[in-house]
Amino acid sequence: MKIWLFGALNAPKHRYSTMTSVARQVDNKKTTMEKGSKKWGFEGKQELKAASATTVRGVLNTLMEGLNKEDSRPVIPLGHGDPSHFPSFRTATAAQDAIIDSLRSAKYNCYAPTVGVLPARRAIADYLNRDLPYKLSPDDVYLTIGCTQAIEIALAVLARPGANILLPRPGYPYYEACAAYNGLEFRHFDLLPQKDWEVDLNAVEDLADENTVAMVIINPGNPCGNVFSYQHLTKVAETARKLGILVIGDEAYDNLTFGSTPYVPMRAFGSIVPVLTLGSISKRWIVPGWRLGWLVTSDPNGILQKTGIIESIKGFLNISSDPATFIQAAVPQILENTKEDFFSKIICMLREAADICYTRVEEMPCITCPKKPEGSMSVMVKLNLSMLEDINDDMEFCLKLAKEESVIVLPGIAVGLKNWLRITFAVEPSSLEEGLARIKAFCQRHAKKH
Repeated sequence: MKIWLFGALNAPKHRYSTMTSVARQVDNKKTTMEKGSKKWGFEGKQELKAASATTVRGVLNTLMEGLNKEDSRPVIPLGHGDPSHFPSFRTATAAQDAIIDSLRSAKYNCYAPTVGVLPARRAIADYLNRDLPYKLSPDDVYLTIGCTQAIEIALAVLARPGANILLPRPGYPYYEACAAYNGLEFRHFDLLPQKDWEVDLNAVEDLADENTVAMVIINPGNPCGNVFSYQHLTKVAETARKLGILVIGDEAYDNLTFGSTPYVPMRAFGSIVPVLTLGSISKRWIVPGWRLGWLVTSDPNGILQKTGIIESIKGFLNISSDPATFIQAAVPQILENTKEDFFSKIICMLREAADICYTRVEEMPCITCPKKPEGSMSVMVKLNLSMLEDINDDMEFCLKLAKEESVIVLPGIAVGLKNWLRITFAVEPSSLEEGLARIKAFCQRHAKKH
């Protein structure tokens, strides 16, 4: 008779004696194995530990753990790029209605095709075609679980023994994590703060060799808040073409620009060099939790098809997860029905927040902002540690700031630039003012006494 090691509380007494006997046997076997140093055939994957060593989430979690629990003031989160928590940053009613309609139709409780449902792919192609000198087709569009999975696909497809990829510094550390996990060597080119965070193209040429497969361009810029000019992106495309590499155009903050530099997407240069465009509805529609993104092959010359990249993308999608089908099905309605006034309101709020951030930072002698942000939701500022007492680097600054002022700011080391800070300004205006005032008080308290 089968004996279970669990049972109801009113089990007969003889069952308890049986259970006790079984437990003793298990205990004896355990002791025997420990004495014999049993070797198991499994262990944790060390590459995962290395790949996730420095992530934005990991650093933010460390800072949150250091908060002073006795501080009754609200925590001001200026370290993450998710404004959906704040009442001012609510998504469009049209987007909510699209999800509700999709669910209630009961047509999308099924599995989706691995590349994504056709109406959504067609709608995304039409949406992106507004900014292009050539036309994308639905076959160029692959739906992903947010922009994050699009990054995973792009790097997995490009990884091969000995290959390397060129990444911006500062940048988005998920690229380094994915590259490390896929055994893809990464090399950093600098974004130049004294030149409005332009790419150091001379460094790109010096870093590249016969094993370089791609370079990453994040525009609008995360974490710098910059927007690349048409002229500069032309040079980027021409440099990549000269080197024989493709460009990964990270457009997570697509169209979230509010400065004097007109926004031009990297995908507009697909006729010069093949571009893998990565995007999503997360930032522009303020719905990062909906996890709907895309990878688009912006390549009118068909080079990605000839080199097998298209086939590899489809192969990856065949063995990976898909975005929820009802979210995919809502995409056409989301893209077509969202009114321009929703986007205008978001841009207006971001512009005002960027102005507040820049102005308040200018009042702090120990922090310098080299360029007023023109896009995305964050800005990079430089610490002048020589003006501060008992603070040795950006991580220590952020840890003490969290403990003393209940303000969370991301240390620059998390995005590749030591002794800088990334400040996210996409929060409620009152919270932004309060957070920056606390940072100013913190800097005054820790200023060196002359």
